[in-house]
Amino acid sequence: MALVARLLGLLVLLLAGTGLRQVGILDASRTARLNTVAYYLALPALVFTATYDRNIAAIVTPALVVGIVGVLVSTAGLAWLLTRHRGLPARRSVALIQSYHSNLGYLGLPLVAATFDGEVTAVASVVLGIGSLVQVPITVIALVSINGANTRLVDQLAELGRNPVLLALILGIVIGSLGVPVAQPITAVLDVLAALALPLALLCVGATLQVDRAALDWGATGSVIGLKLVVMPALAWVAFSALGVSTAAFTAAVVMLGTPTAVSTYVFASELGGDSQFASLNVFATTVASLVSLFVLISLVS
Repeated sequence: MALVARLLGLLVLLLAGTGLRQVGILDASRTARLNTVAYYLALPALVFTATYDRNIAAIVTPALVVGIVGVLVSTAGLAWLLTRHRGLPARRSVALIQSYHSNLGYLGLPLVAATFDGEVTAVASVVLGIGSLVQVPITVIALVSINGANTRLVDQLAELGRNPVLLALILGIVIGSLGVPVAQPITAVLDVLAALALPLALLCVGATLQVDRAALDWGATGSVIGLKLVVMPALAWVAFSALGVSTAAFTAAVVMLGTPTAVSTYVFASELGGDSQFASLNVFATTVASLVSLFVLISLVS
């Protein structure tokens, strides 16, 4: 029942964000400011507090890295096979990237932190870092290749290198590995900010979710939902079982890779020639559907 209540709480926050946008309270400007707080303060605080007091060298195993990369690349390859002859390039490219590009930061890590213990959360922070370094370049390359967009991969990688969440992860890993103590007043403030990560992120996601009936394509959207929320976590389950990772690593990786499509795919699609309306619809559809799939997934790994 606790898990059901937690997931229903996620739905309430998502719908609250959407409702506040509809009535004009969370307009574009306020949503941007709220997103800034979540992106530059709350999420980095969550990542740092999950890693600064742990020996990450014992967490970042070759099996964990191979598993994350393997699942992402395998799902992307399967999505490419299923979408390569389907529809116009702008829509096909979006269906491809949204089948594997997971919401690791705004939903995955805060959900893991709220549901599991500190060890699982620390691994989830590492999954966030490795996953972002893999899925962002794949997404950029796919959109540029299919749509012929004019951008440079090096520019996108430079932007990724300035990501405050990844920088917080690196700082936490360094401090944890060296055993450097962090003053209690600092950790107390960071704990408060970390607690805000999930509600702020969900409000931001809800405020950006939109459904455009003109973009509705049941077959394509159903394919994205099936690949992202069923096939990808199933591949993760098989891969990490075969690799023999620890229980904490298995739990973190499977749940993180079972999260819905990232909101950032809408931004990438808008900038790199994808069908942005279709992208917005799929983010909404996978996010809502994930409330059921994540319940099943978390129940199984627990």
